[in-house]
Amino acid sequence: MPIHEAAVMSLVRAQCGDPFAILGMHPDGDGGQSIRVWWRGARALRWRRRDGDRSEIPLRRVHEDGLYEGHLPDYPEAVPYEILVDAGDGVYVPHRDPYSFWPQLSDFDLERIQAGQHHHLEQVLGAHLCQVDGAWGVRFAVWAPDAQRVSVIGDWNGFDGRYHPMRKRHPVGVWELFIPQVAPGMLYKYDVLGCDGIARAKADPCARVAEIPPATASIVAEPDEYQWHDDAWMQARPDSEWWRQPMAIYEVHPGSWQRGDNDQHLSWTEMGQRLVEHCRNCGFTHVEFLPLSAHPYEGSWGYQVSGYFAPNSRHGSPLELKAMVDMLHQAGIGVIVDFVPAHFPKDAFALARFDGTACYEYADPREGEHKEWGTLIFNYKRPEVRNFLLASALFWLREFHIDGLRVDAVSAMLYRNYDRSEGEWLRNEEGGNANLEAVSFLQELNATVHNLFKGVVTCAEESTAWQGTTAPTEWQGLGFDLKWNMGWMHDTLRYLSQDPVMRSGSHNLITFHQWYAYDEKWILPLSHDEVVHGKGSLLDKMRGDYGQRLASLRLLYGYQVAVPGRKLLFQGAEIGQGREWSWQRSIDWHEGEFPERQNLCRFLSAALALYGKEAALHGNDDQRAGFQWVDDQNPRESILAFLRRAPGARDVLVACNFTPVPRHAYPLGLPQGGAWEVLLNSDEQRFGGSGSGASGTLVSSESESLDGWPAMLRLPLAPLSICFLAPAPSTGE
Repeated sequence: MPIHEAAVMSLVRAQCGDPFAILGMHPDGDGGQSIRVWWRGARALRWRRRDGDRSEIPLRRVHEDGLYEGHLPDYPEAVPYEILVDAGDGVYVPHRDPYSFWPQLSDFDLERIQAGQHHHLEQVLGAHLCQVDGAWGVRFAVWAPDAQRVSVIGDWNGFDGRYHPMRKRHPVGVWELFIPQVAPGMLYKYDVLGCDGIARAKADPCARVAEIPPATASIVAEPDEYQWHDDAWMQARPDSEWWRQPMAIYEVHPGSWQRGDNDQHLSWTEMGQRLVEHCRNCGFTHVEFLPLSAHPYEGSWGYQVSGYFAPNSRHGSPLELKAMVDMLHQAGIGVIVDFVPAHFPKDAFALARFDGTACYEYADPREGEHKEWGTLIFNYKRPEVRNFLLASALFWLREFHIDGLRVDAVSAMLYRNYDRSEGEWLRNEEGGNANLEAVSFLQELNATVHNLFKGVVTCAEESTAWQGTTAPTEWQGLGFDLKWNMGWMHDTLRYLSQDPVMRSGSHNLITFHQWYAYDEKWILPLSHDEVVHGKGSLLDKMRGDYGQRLASLRLLYGYQVAVPGRKLLFQGAEIGQGREWSWQRSIDWHEGEFPERQNLCRFLSAALALYGKEAALHGNDDQRAGFQWVDDQNPRESILAFLRRAPGARDVLVACNFTPVPRHAYPLGLPQGGAWEVLLNSDEQRFGGSGSGASGTLVSSESESLDGWPAMLRLPLAPLSICFLAPAPSTGE
């Protein structure tokens, strides 16, 4: 039966939403078969069986753009066949017809996607090298439920949306096509004819590899042949009581941490080698990377993600990224990555209006658009979108052995009125401002991660007083393990940025954290957000002359180590970088060669080593019993003193002098008398201090009590310094 003109034109005009109804073998109604082939760039085509009779049948050109047709009167049923293609040199080369293959995706997988419960989404959707009926090629699949037509476009068909239209699997809205002889390394996109009649060339949302920006195509991934060597780490992780262990996190932006020759980005492998040495020298236990996912604009720092299953290609391949994680694990260093389920960019090639509708985003801009960031908000009501985000998180944990997820912009997810004035947002069904479906998604994310990946830590960047961020989901909490303590960060930096003579009037800034310190489980961040956008560097924030500002940085880092909570420091702070951070250039590592900056880094290393050694400083962070004030009522002299405690560990006494005035014999109460040894003093000369503070072993007075403490010590406190002390081991120990 000859093909109808309307069918021909649907192919030629790239409007064919059901290509398998036209192409391939079909009964002709008279006991035979019609064969139709849509092939770009051929001079002539022939047909032959792959089994039995191998005689060749010429096909007639129906349309000059590449539609061929033939009649097979002696074939009552379809048979395996191949196409012989003359590309113009008179030689016929055998190929398999993409429209000769049956559907590849199982109903089970599609049902799981539709229900939002497919934890291995990237193994179903995306581009996958496979063998079907003896033919090697790539199976493509993409979710675009309201598209009129979707085609795979790539190197092999000139990125022409007329060729390789896909089969739609109803009612899920997944389109699929197996294309023989497509190979790893080839570029591709999806040409999506939306329900609005507009064709859009889209990168694959589930691509495993993306082009280096500004190019935007997806790349068919090579087979994953990486051999891991971190078995010891991975086997120990599920049983590790991480909440009792020291956690000193080094926050890194891959593009600006270090650069290579000619200011080029480091490869993941180069970065891993350098990070291992640097973290060991400084004493960091974990590296936290700003987003590692593919993103088009590096100035977004990775927070405007376009590839949720593809690593940032600026630094190399997925295999190289695995090698970097492997190196860190073998060195005993954990890896945390930023995960961004809050929003995505409007770039035309990515997720925005993927099928001509608000596919991934909320349709109403009062719900679906972040005004401040110029991005779109995921529609957490839609099961397929929730599945996409959850599967992405699980993919990073499973494929790259990641140890923790830091979920970005949680506040923007939780509140419908985030950064919106009245009238610019929609209330939830209960009349409130909470995004109930986002709450539900975060609970599902955390519960699933903790169920499937024991020992993995989830962290929330949440800047409000939302209750229960780190409470278990079974208690109606969000289920995170840790929350960034933005209040501590802002209060501490605000306090230290004041002139010391003014600090007496703001004493509550440095003590207030203890009022809520045990409501959640905390990370204490000194993060990238505080050293950018005109805020200056940490060194800029300190007051006084150069020496006093360096002393204040030592005091700040020591104070961060001393108070309850896990520690996080952004790159460059360890050397006291003078300028604020810029994503466009490397950290000014040459400043780290200055003697005074080496002294600062030496103190940080000593403080983190002490943090890891003394269980009192890390073993009881989340309990009130782990902290006790000794002196918090001296705003006039800006002195703080407190004890850190943990079961089975010796107490550590911490004393801070937040003024440039020395205190030669400051009285402090003690829980016990006898000898107390100075563990660390930021004023030591090896750290660039004056050496005027306490050192060695000090003997307390048991005949005097102070403020209810049974013993007392008169401690010399150097200007702008912090001192750590502990009961000295008794003789003979």
